[in-house]
Order: sequence, then structure tokens, then C-alpha cells
Amino acid sequence: MNLQLMAVTPLSYFKSLVETDADFPLLEAAASIAQDEEPQLDIQDVLASSDALLVRLRRRLKFESDPLKTLSVLNQFFYTELGFAGNANNFYAPENSYLNEVLRSRRGIPISIAIIWLELAQALGLRAEGVSFPGHFLVKVTLPEGLIVMDPLTGDSLGLDNLAERLAPFRPHMGTSGDMDTPLGLFLQPALPRDILTRMLRNLKEIFSSQADWERLVLVMDRLIVLNPEALFEVRDRGLALIELGQKERALKDLLRYVEELPNATDAVAVKQRLASLQND
Repeated sequence: MNLQLMAVTPLSYFKSLVETDADFPLLEAAASIAQDEEPQLDIQDVLASSDALLVRLRRRLKFESDPLKTLSVLNQFFYTELGFAGNANNFYAPENSYLNEVLRSRRGIPISIAIIWLELAQALGLRAEGVSFPGHFLVKVTLPEGLIVMDPLTGDSLGLDNLAERLAPFRPHMGTSGDMDTPLGLFLQPALPRDILTRMLRNLKEIFSSQADWERLVLVMDRLIVLNPEALFEVRDRGLALIELGQKERALKDLLRYVEELPNATDAVAVKQRLASLQND
């Protein structure tokens, strides 16, 4: 019998984690993003670091069952004792999205810190969820006493006035005038794990695009397309980045797919011109 073993790559490992929304392993999938920087990174070590924090928390809580008390102990431990916070000195560093680095330095951006916090909160039995709020990722906890919305960088509870103030700058840019009247509560809907991971990757996409770091950008785009196979604008953007890398054949495949599946896209003519230029090179 001739058995051929397929090599596991960072991308194939990622794909195996995100194929279905059932039991989506958010922490593991998010941690695996760092393998683009460190292909030999042991993700199980990253998960073990999170588990070690959970063990310490459970020792403190012992038989505590009150959700409000549990939340208080978690936040005291996470923010005050461990010191998780935003990386104010280098907010746009890619490392802020690599969970192994965030766990080591205890510095990150809202969404990376939120993923670690959510893992602990949910393991403690709290009804905790991410919130893909415009401009700043948030978390929320549903307690018997009511809903608490928090800033994951600080653990601070955010009232309605604060949330409305944070949302105000984004309302004029949300498409239609009707969005100006959209109830605040609609912006506090729970984010699905796939959507959280997508937002995290798009942060990296923006960083690498601004730096014209095409090689790292394409690695991020590969993950985004695995995560959202039907997001054709991501396919287009990867094709354009591949042109910059000189990978003509892959670029042609992506851009052809885009114009074939979205022939009436507003930028279809421009993309066809890029295709023609590539084909004539």
C-alpha cells in the first residue's frame, strides 16, 4: 500500500479549524494567524498559556457561582494583576494581532485582548460575547442584573451615553441617511466567531497594505479567502497584491474570477484593464 502524507501548512491547518461554524475554535484559529510569521510556532503552547490563566482563576473562584462576582474577579485578575492593556506605544504593530505575543507582553489591540478575555469568561460560565462595534471592538456580558458592555482594553463598563458618543463619528459614513436613526442596540449584536476572526485579519490587511508589504499581505489575504470564500472583493484585492509580488499566474486567476462572477461591479472595467495589461506582458 502506497500512502502519501500531505504536509500540514499553516494555511491548511487554519482551513481545518474554520471549515464549519459548529464549535468554531476562535482562540486556536486566532492564535494560528501568527504562524505566518513563525511557521514553527506551537499553537498548543499558546493554548496552554491561556489554560494556565484559567487554572489560576478557578482557584480564586473556588465554588463561587454568582456571575457578577465571577466577572469582578476575572477583571481584577485580567486587568489589574496581569496588566492586559492596549499597546499605546505601537498600536499598529502587527504583533498586536498575534496572540502568542499578546499573551507574552500583555499588550494588544481591542480585538486580540478581547479574544483572550472571552476565552476565560466563557470557560468560567459567563454569558460573554464579542461586539463588532464600529471603530473599537467591544465585549458584553449578560447577567441576571442586566447587560454590561465593556471596553476590552480596560474592563471599563460603558453606559449608553458613552456608547452613543463613540458611535456618533461613524454614523454619517454608514451608507444611507436611515442609518443615522438606527437604534444603538443594533450595533451591540453579538459577533459570530467567524466575523471576529475576519475583523482581526482585516486589521492586518490594512496594516500590510499601508506598508506595501505585499508578501505578508498575500498571506493574510489567503486566510481571509479561506475564511470567507465568497467574498469576491477579497479575491480581487489578493489578485492586485499578487501583481505587486510578480506572481502573474495567480493574479490572473483571481482577477478573472472577480470579473466573471461580478461583471457589473463598479470597478469591473478597471479590473479588466489590469487583466489585459497582465495578459499582454
